[in-house]
Amino acid sequence: MLMTGGVNFFADVGIVYAFEHSNIAGKFVIVFLLMGSIFSWSVMFTKVFMIRKARSETLRFLRRFRTARKPLAIYQNREAYPGSPAYAVYLAGCRELTFHLLGTTEIDDTFSSRLAEAERITPVAMNAVRSALEREVGEQALKMEDRMTVLATAVSGAPFLGLLGTVWGVMDTFSAIAAEHSASLTTMAPGVSGALITTVTGLLVAIPAMFGYNFLVVTIRALVVELDNFAGELAAAFDHRYLDTGKPRAEVG
Repeated sequence: MLMTGGVNFFADVGIVYAFEHSNIAGKFVIVFLLMGSIFSWSVMFTKVFMIRKARSETLRFLRRFRTARKPLAIYQNREAYPGSPAYAVYLAGCRELTFHLLGTTEIDDTFSSRLAEAERITPVAMNAVRSALEREVGEQALKMEDRMTVLATAVSGAPFLGLLGTVWGVMDTFSAIAAEHSASLTTMAPGVSGALITTVTGLLVAIPAMFGYNFLVVTIRALVVELDNFAGELAAAFDHRYLDTGKPRAEVG
């Protein structure tokens, strides 16, 4: 008996009551907003997981890269750091560099000896390596920003969609009151309550998306800056070891 009374209580007040008394357009808006909320939360969870993995793998990669004596050591050993944007930039640069040094990107048992005998590359060829690094930085930035438009759309569009449902519901309510020639609070309250629920739903969708979007934008921007800095560091390492500056050739590898 107590359970039945509790169910009836929640059915008669609050958000359940408002949903039951909203019109067809309002219910359609609510369902659409809930679907958008699901997409928004899935994007946020996916991006947070991706960023955490990118940070951890990048830290592992940078520790290995900065302790290696030769810039191409990680590439030569075929070491992998999946999910690290910095490693993807490194891989693109190494492939372009080895192509200009050796004429191929193939890694085999003779790689070290062929690299030791290779002539240093010209500034023009090194510019091509830098271009490959910059291109990969851009591609990784686009990859990290992928599907961020879903959150941006939820932040800007959900409140307006909720407002549309509210205005539509209020319009229907006043139309019904005019048709019945009765303007009491009792006849107005259910319709107004049902109309307002769409605005509430729109805000419930937009507010978490706004916080998530701001957090992800700042975090991704920081990752892109770190990626640019690493690309500059890698280009400097390549310049020092493999660029032909006209000075006597040092041992490379």
